[in-house]
Amino acid sequence: MKTHALHRLVRWLIGALVLVSVAMVGWWVGRQGVGPAAQTLVDSTSAGAPQDPGQWSIAQGEAATRRHLRDGLKAGDQDPQTGRRILYYHDPMVPGRQFDAPAKSPFMDMMLVPRYAGSEGADSGSVNVSSRIQQNLGLRTVVVGEGRLKTEVLAVGNIAWSQREQTLLSARATGFVERLHVRAELDRVARGAPLLELYVPDWVAVQEDYLAALRMQGPGAASLREGALVRMRQAGMSNEQIDSVVRAGQLQPRLTLRAPHAGFVSELLVREGVTVTLGMPLLRLQGTRQVWAEAEVPESQAAGLHAGMAVTATTPALPGETLKGELQALLPVLDAGTRTQRARLVLDNPRERLVAGQLAQMRFHSEEGETRLLLPSDALIRTGQRNVVMLAEADGHFRPVEVELGRESDGQVELLAGLQVGQRVVVSGQFLVDSEASLRGLQARLNQEAQPVQTVGAAHRTEARIAGFKDGLITLDHPPIASLQWPAMVMDFRLPPPDRLPRNLVTGERVQVEFREQDGELPLILDLRRAAPGAPR
Repeated sequence: MKTHALHRLVRWLIGALVLVSVAMVGWWVGRQGVGPAAQTLVDSTSAGAPQDPGQWSIAQGEAATRRHLRDGLKAGDQDPQTGRRILYYHDPMVPGRQFDAPAKSPFMDMMLVPRYAGSEGADSGSVNVSSRIQQNLGLRTVVVGEGRLKTEVLAVGNIAWSQREQTLLSARATGFVERLHVRAELDRVARGAPLLELYVPDWVAVQEDYLAALRMQGPGAASLREGALVRMRQAGMSNEQIDSVVRAGQLQPRLTLRAPHAGFVSELLVREGVTVTLGMPLLRLQGTRQVWAEAEVPESQAAGLHAGMAVTATTPALPGETLKGELQALLPVLDAGTRTQRARLVLDNPRERLVAGQLAQMRFHSEEGETRLLLPSDALIRTGQRNVVMLAEADGHFRPVEVELGRESDGQVELLAGLQVGQRVVVSGQFLVDSEASLRGLQARLNQEAQPVQTVGAAHRTEARIAGFKDGLITLDHPPIASLQWPAMVMDFRLPPPDRLPRNLVTGERVQVEFREQDGELPLILDLRRAAPGAPR
């Protein structure tokens, strides 16, 4: 009996120990879970603290729109995650359009992005970039200063013979070539050197009349001599040749043509024994005292050039030497293919080391202009319709400002309007700030202020694949468009009238598209045609 009671007591003690052990284990496990849970709660609370959606990327904005769809939020509601009221939804690529409810963009293959009340840049004309992000982007600013822009235009061209140094020698009378002193083209000749001899039969008669008059005596002899002199001049004889007849007192039927200046024979048009007539060209003599250098200047820089401006030139034929000259003329001809205008300058060639065809690099030096505001060209954002800079304001705010430009040279550009001395503009990283400004609709407002009347933009072209049709729209899958800096995407375009479209277009076809952008609207197709067979995909 006692043994049975003892066994019951032992079993009870063992059970109690088991219960106490289980309780202790549960308490210990609970204590281990409290720390992480509490920490998680703290972290969650911290992560859920109000955020500034003005610092969101496009991907974060799309994620917020999906969350709004899930939670049933719309414009006018307060977002519990940000603690701010939702103003509207918009497409970052078409910032002029606003929507009241979260949805997929009707323009692009992406979600709309929410805009919140009180977010940076929502109701102002600027965008805020934190100092940390500025440092990560390598964003740099410069101060707008004053100065004089000294224009230097660099151009490449070729040496050419000056046509002003050319002389065409022709026959002064009918005769034939008795002798040539130069035998081939490009033969060099000195000034006064004989070139060829002509025998002129017509000169014999008039010279005999003059010599006969010289031998005559009496009151009528003088008038006869004067008449004979006139007939010799009419026959083509020069005063020098007539003086030779008078001094020698005998016939001079041969004419010796001499070089009027030094140079070389660029064209030899006759041979010995050839009969020539009055006015017939005999040879062309090219002088080498000066040469031309003709450069192709871009039309955007040609406006700053003028006749008489100083020019320096270098050529590989004369290494280490700098030639000085002046711009003779800006020729009134523009090459439509290269969009360049030809500039002609004159270079002295005293030692005749410059010859036609040599390559020359030219630098045109213009006088310094008026004192104007100057800015690095790298600070400009050229949209094709306007020139914009990102103006740096206080507390990390940046605002797009349209500027009017003057001349541009050597990495500097003149500012005619839009900025003041001492203001700071972004010179590195401005395209990223500009992208954020476009996301927030600042560029759209800038466009509305600058152009109250909508104008037709530039046309852009691309090849694309038809992804679908709906209600006067066509959905196209297009590659990157460099002229607009668009990435590859699927988006809607507004169609032109049906009579301007090919017949029986179907989904999946490849087409060539010409379109233009419209402020706040879908791009409008100007021309659409089927892509040529074998076109690159």
